[in-house]
Amino acid sequence: MMREITIQEWKDNPFITIGKDWLLVGAGSKSGTNAMTASWGQIGELWGTHVMTVYVRPQRYTWSFVEKEDLFTCQVLPEKLHDAHKVFGTQSGRDLDKAAACGLTPVYEDGTFYYKEARLVVVCRKMYVQKLEEACFTDKEADAQYYPEHDYHYMVVGKIEKIYVNED
Repeated sequence: MMREITIQEWKDNPFITIGKDWLLVGAGSKSGTNAMTASWGQIGELWGTHVMTVYVRPQRYTWSFVEKEDLFTCQVLPEKLHDAHKVFGTQSGRDLDKAAACGLTPVYEDGTFYYKEARLVVVCRKMYVQKLEEACFTDKEADAQYYPEHDYHYMVVGKIEKIYVNED
């Protein structure tokens, strides 16, 4: 059962939550959803509000949902379900119902969706979207390492609207 918590009650270490536990970044509605594995992101303060920033490559099927919808979710699965990241990180939702393949149950709430099995869900409202640009890299090694094909991510900054923790 999900319980809403305040930002002050959120005790996760973002370096572990994002970098080790990984996220499922998703968007959509009852007419269609998609999510993908992500290990890049930030949590913090911007423009006088609490935000979460994620990065999505334009060729990812999830991008079409994030681009279209006003809301997106960042979900953290419990450790016992971490194998789902292999599917969500390597398979396309164009070809496979990733949630069904991993035994995850979509819940439609707050104008978006999340998976019932997630241990943490952050619901965000898009505030700013910009494609990363080669000319803006001051670290040319990072550009060369992560973008040899010049397929730059979109940076999506979202205002944190709700945070849920799973009490099951």
